[in-house]
Amino acid sequence: MLVLPVLTAQESPAVAVETGGNDPTAAALTHVVVIPVQGAIDKPVLYVLRRGLKEAIENGADLVVIDMNTPGGRADVMLEIMEALDRFPGETLTYVDDEAGSAGALIAAVTDEIYFAPNGVMGAAEIITSTGADVGDALKRKMTSYINAKVRALSDSDPRRADVLKAMTSADFELKIGDEVLKPEGELLTVTADEAVALHGDPATPLLAAGIAEDIDALLNAKLGAGGYSVVRLETTWSEDLAAWLSTIAPVLMGLGLLGLFIEFKTPGFGVFGLAGGALLVIVFLGHTVAGLSGHEPMLFFGLGVLLVLAEIVFFPGLVLPALIGLVLMFGSLVWSMADIWPDQPIEWSGDVFFTPMTDVGLALLVAVGGMIALWRFLPKGWVLSRLALGGAPFGTALGVPMPANRQAAAAGSPLLGRRGVAATDLFPSGKVEIDGRIYEASVSVGNVTAGAEVEVVGRNSFALVVQEVPS
Repeated sequence: MLVLPVLTAQESPAVAVETGGNDPTAAALTHVVVIPVQGAIDKPVLYVLRRGLKEAIENGADLVVIDMNTPGGRADVMLEIMEALDRFPGETLTYVDDEAGSAGALIAAVTDEIYFAPNGVMGAAEIITSTGADVGDALKRKMTSYINAKVRALSDSDPRRADVLKAMTSADFELKIGDEVLKPEGELLTVTADEAVALHGDPATPLLAAGIAEDIDALLNAKLGAGGYSVVRLETTWSEDLAAWLSTIAPVLMGLGLLGLFIEFKTPGFGVFGLAGGALLVIVFLGHTVAGLSGHEPMLFFGLGVLLVLAEIVFFPGLVLPALIGLVLMFGSLVWSMADIWPDQPIEWSGDVFFTPMTDVGLALLVAVGGMIALWRFLPKGWVLSRLALGGAPFGTALGVPMPANRQAAAAGSPLLGRRGVAATDLFPSGKVEIDGRIYEASVSVGNVTAGAEVEVVGRNSFALVVQEVPS
């Protein structure tokens, strides 16, 4: 393992070029992607890193450099980041500038090499709660043991690195090399750049780091040679932060979107609820796409599902099969859009990949169904749904009649079967009809009926009257 001297970009000029396809030396260059891991380890950092790794795989990068400056963060996100790094087939490297604390130290440990800025520090990776409080001893031992094993499994590191990481995560562990005690029991290990590259043992090898460099350019020049590489630096954008925030409320957005579409199907024409519902579902798709979790294919399948549902409503009412296939495609595409699918690798049909997306879609359905029940239970008696149902109807303002629920009419013993009335709204296939000056929910079994047409009651179901148009 080569210990680099402290270098500066001025002493060894950096070459960070985007090499074109016509450059005859392009094939000989080492293609490097620099991915920032900045701030607390949380979902936004995970999304940025995943996007960078996937782009690096697609573009055939040889080396990924993690530009790290983090005090630590969530353990679950840390484990996802570690597993994502393990998927990259090339070499990985961490540059600690200026801090790799807690979760950051463990992430750095699974990369192939670690380098430090002159003032960099790394360590203190004990498990604590999100509020900073200590966790119980039993849980701490369990989690520490699991995390250390995960680090060993993903890093294939030498015993020296494993011992150093154990000293960072467990205060009870004494780090000792030969007769030299580097960390006594009762405290956590945190190392500076100089301590990380200090030689120990026989034969003498660095404690943890491969070297110290003034910056990433100086590091790459010393490691690969000036002019021996091309580098792409992944830049984070405001949209990725927005996507990370949207992903946390994705179940609510999906639920509200489905609720908007439900209201739209229950009202004539196409209006604000359909637009709002569609827009919310598009936001869910675009949020995950920006975050690097999927491509555009799920949106195509979702669109196909929507077309099949519309075909059922307009052209094949009562056939059921097109709408059923459409709904399967729509919900399946929602799950697909959130699944962590990697380029050039087979899809792993496992719970780890699809559990969270399916949970989010399930929560979305609960939000939508809850909203539907609330609308069905409360709004028909109020002012809002009356305006939704009758606004724009040719005689909506002339009726001015309170709209009873169908079960209220049944309780009054109204002999509606065979009675005739007029369509108060378009029946497409459901809507409102007026019979003897009263308004009822109604639907047609086949086709549709335009507002103002004469209709006859031919039956009823649990929710509405069933009518047919009277031939003129």
